[in-house]
Amino acid sequence: MEWTVCGVVVEWRGPSPYFFLPMSVEDSAELKIEAAGLEYWGQVAVLVELGGATIETALFPQGDRYMVPLRAAVRRAEGLEVGMELTATVRIRYDR
Repeated sequence: MEWTVCGVVVEWRGPSPYFFLPMSVEDSAELKIEAAGLEYWGQVAVLVELGGATIETALFPQGDRYMVPLRAAVRRAEGLEVGMELTATVRIRYDR
């Protein structure tokens, strides 16, 4: 199963800044059901297609939605900045 995630790049400031693409509440609920038993510490291993890249990462839950992390190398390669609209495809990794 896969989800098309459309949204705006957001920044979370903790000890160091992190950048995310939030999934919709509806898609997050569906993904949570599909990933039951596959999550670890609340995270779900996924493949994310973004621009010309396929990235292995894990989604982080925040409230009632999952957040797709956007690593610095990916942001630089794709020219991503906070506030930009973005579309990515997310698929659960069942091989983990």
